[in-house]
Amino acid sequence: MAEFKNPNQPGAPQGNQSLLVMMVVLVTVFFAAQYYKAKHNPQTASPNAASQGTPQNVPSPSGFVQPNNAPQPGTPAAAAANAGAIAAVQASAEASTVVENELYRITFSNRGAQVTSWILKAYKDNYGKPLDLVHEQAAKEFGYPLSIYTYDSGLTASLRQAMFVPSATGTISSPTSLTFNFSNGDYAVKKTFSFDETYVLHAGVEVTRNGAPIRALLAWPGGFGDIENAKDYALTTIDVSRSGKEDHLAGKKVSGGGTLDGPFDWAGVSDQYFAAIFLPDSPRTATVATLHNEITVDKVARKNGVGQGSQVSGDNKGTVQVPLLGAAIGDVNGPAMTRIYAGPKAVNILKNVHAANPDVTLEPLLDFGFFGIIGKLLFLALQWVHAHVVSNWGWAIVILTIAINAIILPLRVKTMQSGLKMQRIQPQMDAIKAKYKSLKVTDPKRNEMNAEIMQLQKDNGVNMFGGCIPTLIQLPLLFAFLGMLPKVVELRQAHWGWLPDLSAADPYHILPILMIVSQFLVQFYTPSPGVDPQQQKMMAFMMPAFSGYITWNYASGLALYWAVGNLIGIAQQAIMNRTSLGREARELAAKRARRKSGQPPTLQGKAVRR
Repeated sequence: MAEFKNPNQPGAPQGNQSLLVMMVVLVTVFFAAQYYKAKHNPQTASPNAASQGTPQNVPSPSGFVQPNNAPQPGTPAAAAANAGAIAAVQASAEASTVVENELYRITFSNRGAQVTSWILKAYKDNYGKPLDLVHEQAAKEFGYPLSIYTYDSGLTASLRQAMFVPSATGTISSPTSLTFNFSNGDYAVKKTFSFDETYVLHAGVEVTRNGAPIRALLAWPGGFGDIENAKDYALTTIDVSRSGKEDHLAGKKVSGGGTLDGPFDWAGVSDQYFAAIFLPDSPRTATVATLHNEITVDKVARKNGVGQGSQVSGDNKGTVQVPLLGAAIGDVNGPAMTRIYAGPKAVNILKNVHAANPDVTLEPLLDFGFFGIIGKLLFLALQWVHAHVVSNWGWAIVILTIAINAIILPLRVKTMQSGLKMQRIQPQMDAIKAKYKSLKVTDPKRNEMNAEIMQLQKDNGVNMFGGCIPTLIQLPLLFAFLGMLPKVVELRQAHWGWLPDLSAADPYHILPILMIVSQFLVQFYTPSPGVDPQQQKMMAFMMPAFSGYITWNYASGLALYWAVGNLIGIAQQAIMNRTSLGREARELAAKRARRKSGQPPTLQGKAVRR
């Protein structure tokens, strides 16, 4: 049997030494391969491991907050991501760019590439200063106009603090264009603005991450510079137009962060007199995010010039929480591209601002309520008087009121004639009623009484609705004025006599008091045939109280229209009462009153026995 020898012993075969060398080489190659693999193919951390004990957002030196799923600086993953990233574009300091034309002066900050001031040169605030559309308190809390809104609150906040590089600084005149760029190597943002000589500008916003687009919207987060108290906020609405149909959403109908799908001709937010409306380039793919926040404001307007919802010093008894509405426009197919109207809700301006569909304008943005058509016609007539007859809005209201009363004067005469006919047959009507007075109200024979009365009126040419015609005409006019006068920006801060603002209440309540007195005289001088004297006396007190209550804290322009109309009505009725028709009507009314009271009729000052 062959003998087995230890290879380590002297004289062992050389083949065993070769085997040993081969094993050493294989081990060396194996560990070298493992080292190379670890170096060039690092393991990625699991999602669970990354989320444990890691803050959601990490601020970078530029102030831009990195979302929690972004590669952290200094890690192998960040190095790999930055290998193909674009160069960083960031400003080192905050700077302003002012764009100006004859209508406005807009100040942009490169921090967020957003608007910090939007002065409308043709309008003043309640303290005589140039009106700034930017509501400072709301902007500081919820964002400035034309800021970027995304569905990631962290990213939204970051983009509003990002230091953009503007294409121009200082003051530039319109027409012009302005571009803002920002990149932190991960996110890239571009905002462009184009201006002309009108209240309309064009804007575009594009946000990408590592080259992939991110849904970004252009926002007006809420508020206008003319808003001062809780009542002003209640008049703020989100306004949208879809396929030519408009809708005005009050605060209780708006959910914060809710998205409305297109198509949209236009959409935005407005208050009593001013609006910020987006007119998207692509209405069919446009989307609107509705913004609803809460803000602490004064219950009443400040008198110290602070305004804009600032809190009362000391306790909070003078403040209240109110909704703050805003809107943001975007596009489902890419960057948000839109025109923006920011200015007054003036009819002559709005009707010349067209959507992408040229048949659609912003004119319906001015909503006059249920009697809107009549209100619009009345305002156009008022505007014509102001432009061609008198340049004062108060006197224009007076002249328009005189014209309206002159037009309905023939109807007043017809009403008096109809009332006189009614009084002539009143004794016969009373006799018919007496014949059926023993019947119950539910008795079918009551229909016979009504038939006899109607036949009597027909035989004598009496129209039972003849006395209602002036009222049926005047009431819609009154309600149309009620809805129109407080909403037209032309009457804002319009002076007349002692009135500083025809769209606000009379500060001395002179017109409401005049309303009460004149309304009482109207009831006193106007004959009411067929009306029970007790009911007539009740109306003589109820109507003045009602009119005084409406006009006490309402737009003084309405009180002016109503009071002037009453004075004209009193004068007209006083003249008509002196005519033969008026004298006969008063005699018949007096005779009926005596008969009702049981007094015998008189003839030449002597009582006549029946």
